[in-house]
Amino acid sequence: MIIIGEKLNGSIPSMAKAIAEKNEDYIRDLAKRQSEAGAAFLDLCASVPENEELEVLKWLIDLVQGACDTPICVDSPSAAVCAEAVKFCRKPGLINSVSGEGDKIEKIFPVIAGTKWECIALLSDDKGIPRTTERRLEVFENIMQKAEEYKIPASRLHIDPLIEMLCASEDGIEKVTNTIKEVKKRYPDIHVTGGASNISFNLPARKYINRAFIILAMNAGMDSAIIDPLNKDMMGLLYATTALLGQDEFCIEYINAFREGLFGN
Repeated sequence: MIIIGEKLNGSIPSMAKAIAEKNEDYIRDLAKRQSEAGAAFLDLCASVPENEELEVLKWLIDLVQGACDTPICVDSPSAAVCAEAVKFCRKPGLINSVSGEGDKIEKIFPVIAGTKWECIALLSDDKGIPRTTERRLEVFENIMQKAEEYKIPASRLHIDPLIEMLCASEDGIEKVTNTIKEVKKRYPDIHVTGGASNISFNLPARKYINRAFIILAMNAGMDSAIIDPLNKDMMGLLYATTALLGQDEFCIEYINAFREGLFGN
C-alpha cells in the first residue's frame, strides 16, 4: 500500500493554526513523524487564498524537505499553482490532482511529461461527478488518452474513483469497488487512490466505517490511500490486509512493521 500522509493539510484546524502562526517546529515534527511511520509521500496543502498559496506552499515544501527525505505530494485545487510548486521540490513526487475538468490536464501533464513525477487523477469532468460506474470509466479513458498523448505511463498515475459519503449512497460502495476493479483490469500497472475518510462524513464512530472501507477497497484493487500514518490502528489494518491478500510474502512486511512499532498489539 502506498501511503500518502494527510496531516500537513491546512484544512485541518491544527495545521491551519500552525501555518497562520508560522510554527515551523510543529510542521517539521509532523513531517518527520509521518515519514518515520511509513508514508511514501507527504501531502502538502496550504488551504489559503490563491494569491497567497504559492508562497505558503514554497515555505511548507522547504520546511518539510529540511525535516525528511520523503517525496512531496503537492496539493492544490489550482493546476497552475501545482505546476509552479513542483519547481521547489528537490526530487520527483506526486501532484494532487488533475481531472477531466477544464484545462487541468493541459497544465499539469506537459510539466511532468518526461520526468518521474506521479499524479493523482480524479474521475470527474466538466459535467461534474459521474453518477454511474460507466460514466466514471468514460472519464477514465479520456484521461488515459491524454496520458498516452503526453507519454505518461499508467504506473505514474493514481486514479481516484471518487469516494463519496456512505450516508448519501444508494448502493453502499459498489460503484467505487466496481470502478476500481475495472480500472485495474484495464491497466494492471496503474495505482488507485483516494481519501479513505471521505466515506464516513456525517456518520458517528467514523473509524469503523473507514476501516471497513479500506479492507473492501484494497480487496477490489486499491493500492494507494491518503490517510493518517500516525494512526497505528489503521496502519496495522493496512499491513494485515496486505498480508491476507497475498501481497506480503511470508508476512515479512507485517512482521517488520510490528517490530518497528508502526502498529501495536
